[in-house]
Amino acid sequence: MAPSGALRDLTLALGAAVAAFGSLLFIAWKIYFRGIGTGIGWSDWWERELQELRDRAPPGDAHRAVGPGTGSPPTPPLAASPQLDWRQVLVLGLDGAGKSSVLHYICSQTAREHIAPTRSFNSAQLYVEGLEMDLLEVGGSQNLRAYWPHYLSQAHVLVFVVDSVDRSRLLTARQELHTLLAAEPRLPLVVLANKQDKSDALSAAEVREELALHTLSEQRELFLLPTSATWASLSTATSVLRVKSLLVTLLSQP
Repeated sequence: MAPSGALRDLTLALGAAVAAFGSLLFIAWKIYFRGIGTGIGWSDWWERELQELRDRAPPGDAHRAVGPGTGSPPTPPLAASPQLDWRQVLVLGLDGAGKSSVLHYICSQTAREHIAPTRSFNSAQLYVEGLEMDLLEVGGSQNLRAYWPHYLSQAHVLVFVVDSVDRSRLLTARQELHTLLAAEPRLPLVVLANKQDKSDALSAAEVREELALHTLSEQRELFLLPTSATWASLSTATSVLRVKSLLVTLLSQP
């Protein structure tokens, strides 16, 4: 019987040692990853990033872009400018609609041959006429559309960009848009019938019909603009600079 008792004691000792070692490993893992895994979701992280950007003051009327592929943010200015009114513009639309190009040319008239599509999110800050505008773009691929509703409550204006050439997906664009608007019945809406520089693009009136904009409540401020988010179109009637002027007017209202 003695050997059996000794074996039992040895087994218990080994089990206790394994449990203690496992606990130490778990504690070490938590300490190591404390600075890496914050435990917050992507949307919470982005809201925190936006808040940090809002806390930085601009050096004057300017813009700053932040997002994938934009590099490190510029050094923040030294002094605060609490007199600026902060507004957020939410820029949405299906993937390939031209959201990134619209955002680029609103904030900078620098010629670029190619603007990479947004795979997750993109943001730009614009300072003009006493306003600090955060223009937040969330990607339009199917897996990213689930994030769209999380940003509606912070937005002052929704800009919805539509590819006027992509007729096959206009029904999807309409469904996504109307789902969003149902959650925020009073949010001002600016629809951009984009890619008007293409010969086979639908007109703004046709886009209005395809998106069933005529069914929206009359209480909502609604604007539909034909746009071409290209360098060559900046001096034409479809220039995205008209969008910038409209946003400034809308966001300057008390």
